[in-house]
Amino acid sequence: MTGTMRQSLVLAARSLAKSARNPGAVVNGIVTPALLLVLFLYLFGTSVAGSTGAYLQYLFPGILVVGAGLAGLVSTGTAINLDLKNGVTDRFRSLPISRSAPLLGSVLADVVRYVLAVAILFALGTALGYRVHGGPVAAAAAIGLAILFGFCLSWVTVLLGVLVKDANAVLAFSFMTFLPLQLGTSLAAPTDTLPGWLGAWAGVNPVTHAMDACRNLLNGTTTNATAMTTTLIWCAALFVVFCPLAVRAYRRQE
Repeated sequence: MTGTMRQSLVLAARSLAKSARNPGAVVNGIVTPALLLVLFLYLFGTSVAGSTGAYLQYLFPGILVVGAGLAGLVSTGTAINLDLKNGVTDRFRSLPISRSAPLLGSVLADVVRYVLAVAILFALGTALGYRVHGGPVAAAAAIGLAILFGFCLSWVTVLLGVLVKDANAVLAFSFMTFLPLQLGTSLAAPTDTLPGWLGAWAGVNPVTHAMDACRNLLNGTTTNATAMTTTLIWCAALFVVFCPLAVRAYRRQE
């Protein structure tokens, strides 16, 4: 294990300990997708799919992507911003550790929270009647893909957390950025049923590709065979672009 990774894991443990003392953001990241699952299921189930049972099979994979990253993204940038504002980061910079370790540690802690959110979602989904038809390997691949997507997308909020001076502004920018990403998708209905402008946006939205890929894996379908490849390309692009930018912005504040 490299020094940077070891240091990042130590700082991830710190972030998790801090979340245990102030669990509000974690609870929000877990409760929000669970509420969306229940609300969307009983509000739109009959009108979209004819029954709540059929709609649950469509809806759950999309909610999985929300729970495995999107619902908790706002807290990622906010936590980093507060560390910068409160002087915690200055203490980190006085230590002989990698300059990227505090950022990576925060994101790795979020991955643990994503896993917890996914476990709760599967428990709730199973209780509501959801069943995986793609097999255990496909289910594991869907979970891994959703978490990987959340990990890569979280670097956008890390960059916002470093660049923006105020935590409330980070919340506002994150909300404005991720609400269209989250709702302008195939989450609630297939993209071909959406109005023209919204369907066009959903078609190029990377979150839509992640949802479709997870839906194919969990439900054992091949409606969109390129969804997984497209999602992996988006993951690579998000990480390659925003991770170096976030680390560079963090170093420039020394």
